[in-house]
Amino acid sequence: MKIKEMLKALPKKEKRRLLASLDTVWGEALDPDHVLEEYPRPQMMRPQYEMLNGYWRYAITSSGKYPGDFDGLILVPFSPESQLSGVGRQLKPDEYLWYERMIDINDYKTGTCCLLHFEAVDQCAAVYINGHFVQKHVGGYLPFQIDLTPYLRPGRNRLRLTVRVQDFSDTSYHSRGKQKLEPSGMYYTAQSGIWQPVWMETVPRHHMTRVDFFTDYDRHQVTVHIHEMHGSKSPWVHIKVWDAVILHDGGKDLFSGSGVPVIDREFGSRKFTLDIPFPKSWTPKTPYLYPAEITSGNDTVRCYFAMRCFSVEKDEQGVPRICLNHENIFLNGVLDQGYWPDGLYTAPSDEALRYDIRKARQLGFNMIRKHAKIECRRWYYHCDTMGMIVWQDMVNGGGTYSPALLTYLPTLMCVPGPTLKERRPEEARFPILERKRPGLAPDGKLGYVLTGRTDARGRHEFLRECLYTVALLRNFPSIMTWVPFNEGWGQFDTDLVTELIHTADPYRLIDSASGWFDHGTGDFKSVHNYFYKLAPVKDARAYILSEYGGYVYRVRKHSAAASTYGYRTFHSYMEYEKAFRRLMLRDLEPLIQKGLCAAIYTQLTDIEEETNGLLTYDRRVCKISARTAGQIRRKLL
Repeated sequence: MKIKEMLKALPKKEKRRLLASLDTVWGEALDPDHVLEEYPRPQMMRPQYEMLNGYWRYAITSSGKYPGDFDGLILVPFSPESQLSGVGRQLKPDEYLWYERMIDINDYKTGTCCLLHFEAVDQCAAVYINGHFVQKHVGGYLPFQIDLTPYLRPGRNRLRLTVRVQDFSDTSYHSRGKQKLEPSGMYYTAQSGIWQPVWMETVPRHHMTRVDFFTDYDRHQVTVHIHEMHGSKSPWVHIKVWDAVILHDGGKDLFSGSGVPVIDREFGSRKFTLDIPFPKSWTPKTPYLYPAEITSGNDTVRCYFAMRCFSVEKDEQGVPRICLNHENIFLNGVLDQGYWPDGLYTAPSDEALRYDIRKARQLGFNMIRKHAKIECRRWYYHCDTMGMIVWQDMVNGGGTYSPALLTYLPTLMCVPGPTLKERRPEEARFPILERKRPGLAPDGKLGYVLTGRTDARGRHEFLRECLYTVALLRNFPSIMTWVPFNEGWGQFDTDLVTELIHTADPYRLIDSASGWFDHGTGDFKSVHNYFYKLAPVKDARAYILSEYGGYVYRVRKHSAAASTYGYRTFHSYMEYEKAFRRLMLRDLEPLIQKGLCAAIYTQLTDIEEETNGLLTYDRRVCKISARTAGQIRRKLL
């Protein structure tokens, strides 16, 4: 037990220190006229689209009334709190953030639909067209769309698009991740507003809204389910599938050089099953993807899928092991929270997204745990193409809870972590599935009080967002595991939430409670261990070390804060690297033979005061040498 390090990790009562201005090489090179122009939805691409990123007018007001004057220009999709937005101002819970721009649609044709897509707006957005309210959306991490067709006439159109945003951050029950209005330590700058791309596409009136692929690895089959708006005039759907390809580093078009399709068929149903001849398996070393093109009526989309399966199976000694395609695989993972010093939640470029994934691979990791954040969809696409396995957290929310009770004390005192068994109700029902208005009275359970879940509206909202997150991301082959709760943050009804996710996606694994407050459900015994000697833990489920490490080394001129936060501090490069190499190769590796199935190191990059990353916050310095990274790859991958 490392007592000194434990005491240093306790929260300190002090005013937040000012953060130094840092930028990345991609932020430095950013062209405001060409911001994040790549197609935002790689799993269902159409040839024609228009990005609406760039400069919009903005205003911050104290009331919800339309502003008389705008304050200036903001660079979308960067939040006003970020450097790259050009604003650099924190939106408060009692303020309103306004966006406005004109949209030109030059050749609208009757019989088509013009769809406006918002990939993510944090937290509550109200959208207006020509001053008329159109739609409200709540949820800062999930996309939504608006049909502009009712506001269009044939030919040339010009629309005034206005978006009003409120962000309550950590003062409400909405999902917020690690955002905090008064950030310090393991909590970071709260951001608000539009933080993922805004774009438009024109589609036929009868068009596809979603395409789902369900892979049956053992039977060499994939089931395709096509969802449509207004149905289709054509009774047939046409699908082409090309032979599997590997896109090295994701920098190549998935459909370039595809040649003759291996499947070219028509079906009279919107749900059908394909036999895949001589399937090629998706793995981290061979991330084979199958390009597919689907046509229904006048609508054509390009998609892809992969042949792979995830499971927990016992080895010859009867030890539960994580398996990919029925083969034991040790997951050497790294925690990634997706923060950038110049863009906060928004990466400055598509290449910046690829860089983080590529660097994780070079450092010896074959899995990334995306922590307390839902990324833009292109990030998951790059994980698919680059062979990076993903563990995806649901974004935590809930009311006020004590970090000391839920995080600091369990971190310091408990390994493998406290267990909390809930008595399952006689009738296990999911009210959100019953489409009833949720009750507003507090539930009254002690567990709800401890984890900030007394408000039934917040619990129901979390369940909705769980289902939406699964539906949004389940087509990305790289995602192996869903993580509904971390360290008790907003945790509630764990058994039922686990069952809900498993019903929505029975093809993936679930880490029901990462760290502690284990209910004995899900696929893993999940442990966080920062201060004790790493040791095996026996359980009927697979044993994973879902957080460990957190070693601190602050690199001058590449750190945002003079203060540091982490779990063990080093003051020289050589001392830091030696300790990291010893942790990975001496302490961690022997545990694999004793039952350890996965280990997730904290963390990939520094973030503000938290300088326990393998890369500095600006991504300009890697703290680990190529020699050490090579040793880790050879030993653990």
